[in-house]
Amino acid sequence: MTKPIVADNKPKKMSLSKGQDYFFCTCGKSSKQPFCDGSHKGSEFLPKAFTAAESGEAFLCACKHSANTPFCDGTHKQFSSDEIGK
Repeated sequence: MTKPIVADNKPKKMSLSKGQDYFFCTCGKSSKQPFCDGSHKGSEFLPKAFTAAESGEAFLCACKHSANTPFCDGTHKQFSSDEIGK
């Protein structure tokens, strides 16, 4: 499997609404990070659908390497600023 592009080396703090469906970008190409904009089309990547369990702020993964996607697990700390977009 191809590795995703590192969209950023820090998480995105997002306000989520309980019961709302979201589509998390897994490829790293979306211009609407951390959400999918369809940029994955033609690749092996697909968005990850999830429903917010609670309303409030959440830190969503932007490095695309979290073991707990769509949520940040701290994996971004291994990526330098030079690796963003690669």
